[in-house]
Amino acid sequence: MRPMLIAIAITVMYALHQDVWLWRTARPLLFGFLPAGLAYHAGYTLACAVLMAVVVRVAWPAHVEGRES
Repeated sequence: MRPMLIAIAITVMYALHQDVWLWRTARPLLFGFLPAGLAYHAGYTLACAVLMAVVVRVAWPAHVEGRES
């Protein structure tokens, strides 16, 4: 079940990356200087970082961390 949830989360993040609703305009400006598309991608990048941290913690193969003899 976990691999399926991880795959779904990654697919959702991929779909959210295609922000077609912010392509044609630089308005509205957030905080008076930040275009909405740039703010969206800043938040998206943070969300991707959190997702990848979760994926590494949950799905990292245990045999990779074994000691070499």
